[in-house]
Amino acid sequence: VQLQAYGGGLVQAGGSLRLSCVVSGRTFSNDVMGWFRQAPGKEREFVATISRSGGSTVYADSVKGRFTISRDNAKNTMWLQMNSMKPEDTAVYSCAAKRDSLVLLTRAALYDYWGQGTQVTVSS
Repeated sequence: VQLQAYGGGLVQAGGSLRLSCVVSGRTFSNDVMGWFRQAPGKEREFVATISRSGGSTVYADSVKGRFTISRDNAKNTMWLQMNSMKPEDTAVYSCAAKRDSLVLLTRAALYDYWGQGTQVTVSS
C-alpha cells in the first residue's frame, strides 16, 4: 500500500494551495481518509477526514471554513484545498487511510496507512 502526498510549497498569508494524496495497492473506496499535520516542535494534529463515498466530512476547528477535503474514488485520489492560509498553517501535511471503516476518525493512532508528508510553509 502506498500513499503519496504532494502539492506542498511556500505561499504567502492569505494565499491558497491544493494538496493531493494518491493511493495505490488498496481498494481506495473502502477506506476513510484523513489529513494530518505536524509543525516543528508540536504534536501531530488532525486537519480533516472524509468518508468512503465523500459525502461526509469533519474538520478541525482551526481550518473550518478555510480548508476543503474531497476525493475521487475513480482516481484513487484525495485532495485538501487550503484557502485563506495563515502562518500557523505551516507544517508537514500527511495523508492517512483507515481500511474498511464506516466511521470518520480524528485520531491519528487509528489510521492504518500513512503517506510520507509534504511541507507547507505560509509566510507572513
